[in-house]
Amino acid sequence: MDIQVNDLLQMKKNHPCGENKFLVLRIGADFKLRCVKCGRELMAPRSKIEKSVKKILREG
Repeated sequence: MDIQVNDLLQMKKNHPCGENKFLVLRIGADFKLRCVKCGRELMAPRSKIEKSVKKILREG
């Protein structure tokens, strides 16, 4: 899966705040994501993120 920094990811499940879109801040073995609605940042393993992505919304 070709995910890059500054991509918007639409996930299969919602964040507890109700939003399902996350901004990619860092990639590697772990991904660092920021919730678009509440601004909470989280880090998760690449395998978990790639399984839960519904759609990649590219910036530009």
